[in-house]
Formats: sequence, C-alpha cells, structure tokens
Amino acid sequence: MEPYWDLTFDADGDVHPAQRDQLLSGAEDAGITDLLVFAHGWNNDQALARRLHGRFFAPFARLAGPDVRLGYAGVLWPAMRFPRERIPDFEPSVAADAGPPVASPALDEATRHLLARIFPGPGQADRLDRLARLLEERSAVRSRVDEFARHVRDLVAVRETSPLHEFADDTGAGEPAMLTDDAVEVCEVLVAALEGTGHPELLGGLRDRLWHGARELLRQASYYTMKRRAGTVGQLGLGPALGLLAADVPGLRVHLVGHSFGARLVAYAVRGLPAGAGCVASVTLLQGAFSHYAFSERLPHDRSRGGALRGVPARVDGPLVACFSRHDDALGKLYPLASKLAGDSASFWGLWERWGAVGFDGIKAVGGAARVRLAAALPRRGCVSVDAAAVVRRGGPPSGAHSDICHAELARVVCAAGRIAGA
Repeated sequence: MEPYWDLTFDADGDVHPAQRDQLLSGAEDAGITDLLVFAHGWNNDQALARRLHGRFFAPFARLAGPDVRLGYAGVLWPAMRFPRERIPDFEPSVAADAGPPVASPALDEATRHLLARIFPGPGQADRLDRLARLLEERSAVRSRVDEFARHVRDLVAVRETSPLHEFADDTGAGEPAMLTDDAVEVCEVLVAALEGTGHPELLGGLRDRLWHGARELLRQASYYTMKRRAGTVGQLGLGPALGLLAADVPGLRVHLVGHSFGARLVAYAVRGLPAGAGCVASVTLLQGAFSHYAFSERLPHDRSRGGALRGVPARVDGPLVACFSRHDDALGKLYPLASKLAGDSASFWGLWERWGAVGFDGIKAVGGAARVRLAAALPRRGCVSVDAAAVVRRGGPPSGAHSDICHAELARVVCAAGRIAGA
C-alpha cells in the first residue's frame, strides 16, 4: 500500500495543511495515475482507522495492471463507535473495548471518554457526568427519563445560525423524532428495535428495559452528530482539497470510497468540488449511512423537494456505486427509527421505505439507476446499486454486518467502477 498519505480533518472540515501539501506534491512526484481515497465510518481513533484503510486497500496492488500507478489516501476525521460494537476481521481487544455486562445500560468509562473527546466545549463534561449518573441510577420516575433526553439533545445541539444545519439532513425533513418527541415513547421504540436485531437479552424489569432504550438514544444521537459532521468534512474539507489536487496534478483520476458515514462524507465531497474540477472518476459507497433518497431529483413523498445530493452523480466521470446488504442491522433496523421525522412517531407506516438508508436497500427514486448483483458489469455513468449481501453478511448485534467491508470482491467493484485496468 505505497505510496500512502493521510488526510486529517477537524470537525469543522479544516484539513491538516502539511498533509494536504504532502499529497499534492507526492502524487505528482510519484507519477500517480489513479488515487484511491478511503473515508472511514464510526471508528474510535486514528490507529484503528488506518488499520481499516490498510485492510481495505490490500487487494488493489494485485488487481491493477502494469500501466496503472496507484496511490492511496486515507481520510481521518473525528468520529466514534460505541465500545462493544465489533468489527469483523479485527481482534476483539482492538475493535471493541471491555465494558459492563450487556444486562447493564450504564455508561462505562471507555464510552464516557470517547464522548468527551467527540463533544468538547463548555458544559459538555457536566452533561456527560449527569447522563452517566442517570443511567447508573435507572430511576423509575418518568421525569428522570425526560431529563436524560434533554441532556442528550443539548449535547448534540448546534446554534440555530450555525451552517452545520445544512449538513444534518439529506431530504429536508428536519430534525428526527428521537430529538423532539416524547422521551419515554422514543426509548421504548428504541429498545424494541434493539431486541429485533438479536441483541443479547436485555435483562431486568420494565424500568431497566426503558433505560437500555435511553442508552440507545444517546448512541443514536451521537451518530446523528457524526452524520452531520461527515457532510461538513466532505463538502467544506475534502471537496476543496480535491479541487487543489485536480489543479496541481492534471489528468489524475480520483476514486472516492467511503464506509458508513464515510460514504456520506465522500458524497458530500463531490458536492463541494470547485467548479470545473473533473478529477473524480468514480465513487463507491460501502454500507452508506444516509438516505436512499439523497440523490433524488424529486422525493416520492414530497414532489416539491429533492435530495440534498441531487446533481452529484453528474459531477462524477464514471458511475456512483452504492453497495448494500440486507444483513446490515444498523441501517436496516435502527437507522430508519433514528432518522424518522419529528412529530411522526405515532405512525410507522412506510417507515423503512421513507426513512431507509442507501446501505441497506440501495439508491432509490433516481431515474435510470441500475441495480445489479455483485460481480456484474457496471454502467459507465450514473447511479448503480450493487447487492453485496453475498459477502457483507458477518457481524453481531446491534449493528449486524454493517462493518463487514474488507473483501476483495468489494475492491473489484471499486476497480470496475473506476475502469482501473486489470493485471
């Protein structure tokens, strides 16, 4: 996996300038013809993210032909995965930290540490302390659940005037119900969804079950922040950096690959490309954690609006590919509930159709979009959904196969999408 460059971004999308300059000069000096850019999803630290990059990039050297000079770049951005969510092919000691027994919804020290790093700022440490105490106490008093939900919502909130609001929503629906609706009802729905993923038995009475739902509310709210941050880093950070690369290294073909929220990041990076920057030769989304309607010109349930990423596929000089799997429980069972529109919690009719994720059932409501099986030929342009369930199938609750992405078959999809000549 040489030559390789890190590209590190902060939560506002600002890139590490020295790393950006090293990529610009290094790609030209090395005579790179094709640059693979991978953005991770909900990884806890840069070391684990780099290991994931390396594992995914490993097959490409033997897949590319002799006339192809590959380069590799890994996007590092501040995201988190809750401990105990295991990643296939990574040792448990690395991929999941030890925590309390699953019967306890308490907030363990490892998770508190990660949350404190992801949510810095005045008053946030006190909020996290209070959340931890409420989970430890597991009071039967309803007002304590309401208080817990209020602290969660304050933890992830941004100012009304903040430009970050632009990057939180893929369909113009507003904030999800979990951040606005009745706290007890939200927690009850979330704990039922957890059980639907095959989650180990949630022990205890009704009170403890409710607090398991409260802990899941915290988890999903933190992922809502990661979703918003991915759009910010992509459009304000990676997109402009790719524009500089296109200007400095004319003719370089860039292949964007993203997993989970990293898929959202690279899609928004295309939206953030400067005018005239035609360097992106392909985009491959692996288990993308954003709306399957994001690329739609007209939403099926509201013809007056389109998806936030409408027009993006036209800026790619090749196909925009979404790999999806029915074995992804994070996207198939939990994501729709966490994305659901505020004020709509009394009805679940059409839930998975309206609030579904691209990584669970592919791209929807885009005219001419193709749907193919894994290893099938890909169109040269436009949107295409690839059913990857044959290989993306391993993983335990609650996320299922969401992180099962390190497969040579998926590397071949990237090569096919980018028309990277074979060995």
